[in-house]
Amino acid sequence: MKPDRCSFCKGKLAKGKTEFVVKVDDEILVVTNVSAYICNECGEAYYSPKESEKIDKLMKKFHKSDLLVHPLAAGELSLSEAIA
Repeated sequence: MKPDRCSFCKGKLAKGKTEFVVKVDDEILVVTNVSAYICNECGEAYYSPKESEKIDKLMKKFHKSDLLVHPLAAGELSLSEAIA
């Protein structure tokens, strides 16, 4: 079943592609080109059960270190450090 409205802002959802970003311990994994229903107001992504299953399988491989991932330059900054 296709979701109709965003549960956060009640914006309309449209089918599109997005990134799934997750932090696991000190590592960040970015999965690109993920199909989702995306809110046209706030950008919140909603995944179909099929896409969620694919993400779950990928995360299991990531936890077992069975993935070859491209290194990604990234920085991390605490908000309290940034405004001090």
